[in-house]
Amino acid sequence: MDTTGTLDEALQRLHGSGPERLGRLTNHAPMAVEALTARGQAASVHRWLDLYARKLEEFPSGVEPVTAAGWRSALGDPRRAADWIDYFGREIAEHPWREVLTQWWPRLLPGMYGGSTHPVIRVGHAVRTLLAGETTAPRLAELAHGLGYWAARHHPVAGLAPLPGAGGASAALDAVAPIAVRDGGFPARLGRVTGLPVWAASVTDPDEARTRLTELVRAATHRYATHGHGEETMLVHAGTAPNAVLRTLPALPRALWVPSLRAAWTASAAVTAMYAPDAPVVYTPPGTFTPEEVFERALAHGDEHVLKLTDTALDVGDGQALAAALRSVELSEPLR
Repeated sequence: MDTTGTLDEALQRLHGSGPERLGRLTNHAPMAVEALTARGQAASVHRWLDLYARKLEEFPSGVEPVTAAGWRSALGDPRRAADWIDYFGREIAEHPWREVLTQWWPRLLPGMYGGSTHPVIRVGHAVRTLLAGETTAPRLAELAHGLGYWAARHHPVAGLAPLPGAGGASAALDAVAPIAVRDGGFPARLGRVTGLPVWAASVTDPDEARTRLTELVRAATHRYATHGHGEETMLVHAGTAPNAVLRTLPALPRALWVPSLRAAWTASAAVTAMYAPDAPVVYTPPGTFTPEEVFERALAHGDEHVLKLTDTALDVGDGQALAAALRSVELSEPLR
């Protein structure tokens, strides 16, 4: 829990910026600063933001207000990002944030693949903060920005053929076949995913769903150490997207946990199919480090995806997860 006020200051600073830049690249700063404060690095937040500032664009203009009666026509329209953020700002001002989240989670969950899964990740960071500390105005506004971004980039995936899978999450990820043509951006690659292995499809109990989702986050994070070279940035999301869902479960009714597991599996498996390398590599970490030391290395590196993967690796908490974080430091370009 951040008691310095730094996170609120940073979020206020960032809410004048849009959720994307260049019409397609996600603004990662709100997620990164939340991770920094959650890991005891609040003193580094503004210095990191100064480096990242060149990647920010002004908040976009609105088109037409989103309404309770007409929201379906605006869903999945990235031009309406400002309209959606304003809508959720009003909703959260008028209703408890958990009530708003509960109403919209099942509406948004089928479209968590839009925006390269970044919207649900942003929501997961916002929810973690609200669950851990005070519900200040900037933190509530951050949830509105995350939900609004998700609604604007809402992109369902349907018609996937069920393919033979495996019992465990690690084996199921190993069973994911790479797409035939691995080039182009996230939307183009996602369109080439036509089938995924079946995993955890028989789960009906909410507690088991949470257990299996925890297993998936662990397996996807571990896998980055040996497969991250396939695409050092995008493969991060195979672990961070399901972890965002896992972080949100405590704020949701238990009835939503099973569908959350299924959507998270689809996201993690699809990212794996889209960016898988031809073969894994053996990775040996450059030493033994504590979790705090690994996060300090990630902070010194500065890349936003490295910070987020390391934050997830610390949630997993074992040596293989820390090795994955160290691997991301080696593979990624540092923030300068």
